Amino acid sequence: MEIEETVKDWLIDEGFLREKKYDENADFHFIVEFPKDNVMDVVKPKGKDSIVVACATQVAPEHINLMSQADAKTQKNFIMDLNMGLNRFLVDYELQVNQNLLQQFIITDQIFEDGLTKNEFYKTLKKVFKSKLHCIWLIDKKFGSVKPQEKPSNENSMFV
Repeated sequence: MEIEETVKDWLIDEGFLREKKYDENADFHFIVEFPKDNVMDVVKPKGKDSIVVACATQVAPEHINLMSQADAKTQKNFIMDLNMGLNRFLVDYELQVNQNLLQQFIITDQIFEDGLTKNEFYKTLKKVFKSKLHCIWLIDKKFGSVKPQEKPSNENSMFV
């Protein structure tokens, strides 16, 4: 598999490959750390001519608690602002919301094989990561931040 080896070599060259994961629905599935301490997935779904870069993040219970203390209008405006902001990044995303409270968000982007270059691959990794940062920063801006020692580990590898 030429694409798998190429992507694997790019990840190894930059020190971002954490592990290869068995995935019956994929030709390959890599867990990557990009940038440091941020876990993402790089997957080539079976039968598709593209690779998907994905990052799933659980919202910390402390942040959910801060959101729950806000009024309903602030909560709804936050979700709208989040949707509008993520839409500007030109990524695909899924927000898991329960009673106007963001529980988890999954950000993905894909690169078709005919456009797969090292430059495009790294641009896509950066775009997905920056989209995640947008979510985190918007939570902090709207609801306040939690003390660093209260934040959970960033073991957020999850591809849905």
